Amino acid sequence: MKNSGIKYFEKAEAYRKSAEYGKAIALYHKALAYFNKHSDIEGVLDCTISLADTYRAKGDFVEARRYYEEALEVSGALDDITAEADALVGLGLSLRALGDWQAALALIGKAEKLYKTLHDKKGEAFSTWARGGTYRIKGDIKKALNDLQAALKKFKALKDQSGIAYSYCGLGGSSRIAERFKDSEKYYSLANQLFNKLKDRFGLAYSYCGLGNVHRMEGDYKNALRYFKQAEVLYKKIGDRVSYAYTLWSVGTTYKMLGDKEKALKSFQAAAEFFRQTKDPRGRIYCILGIGEIDYLSGRKVKANKAFTNALKLAGKYRFNVEHGYAKRLLTAYEKGTGLPVNLP
Repeated sequence: MKNSGIKYFEKAEAYRKSAEYGKAIALYHKALAYFNKHSDIEGVLDCTISLADTYRAKGDFVEARRYYEEALEVSGALDDITAEADALVGLGLSLRALGDWQAALALIGKAEKLYKTLHDKKGEAFSTWARGGTYRIKGDIKKALNDLQAALKKFKALKDQSGIAYSYCGLGGSSRIAERFKDSEKYYSLANQLFNKLKDRFGLAYSYCGLGNVHRMEGDYKNALRYFKQAEVLYKKIGDRVSYAYTLWSVGTTYKMLGDKEKALKSFQAAAEFFRQTKDPRGRIYCILGIGEIDYLSGRKVKANKAFTNALKLAGKYRFNVEHGYAKRLLTAYEKGTGLPVNLP
């Protein structure tokens, strides 16, 4: 790498570490232009992967996908297997967020094979963690929990504190879907403690949102809203629209359970707009269901039925097992005329 390019790159890395993604992206682009100008292919590769990672972290999955695909081409040209594996996992995580969990599983599996040939233990742990989260999105919670436990074990063996904390978060979320709320609370609390030590703002926000959902599922709505507020403040600062949107959905669900239809609807609509911008179909399904419930509770029964049916079709199209089950549950409650609102995990 050449001097000026290195300076830009190192500054960008520091901003990314402190979750100042906008500033990081601007500097990565400066570094990338410099490396391109000086035909420094290795510099180009480092920048491209870092840009992809940063776009993914802020929830811009379409841009992330573009840069990961570029990184795959460059890593192929340089015969850099580590970079190829890293780009494959990153691309998998981006496609997973865009609803294509099948392609994500294939890419992550490919990366895992490469990490094994390189004896890259950290890469293996990372790909196991990524696969666990992908199974969660598919709706195969048993496999998700198994993989996330395996990833946790691998990160512990490596004494990788960040990997351990993110594994706890993954386990916290999957345990909640499995309706093991005490486990969920335990994992999110452990993650929160670790992220505090690591001064990881993104991780902290993630764990606050998780703890908020635990309290929500236990009917402790006051504390749920307190935790969501902490997550919201951090996500806003970071500029992660997707995670912020999921927090808004949780806030909306809390208000829905409290009977404040106006506040609930406002949160659901704001979340839905972010999910539309970031092309997250799973998030959209949750918002369609939430808004449908508000319609039902406000006496707009036909509109509610339409929403639940639409969500069921969308979940079927993407083969999201969990969300398909939720849409079915709300349709059944609608047909019976009893059991709404539902506090979905």
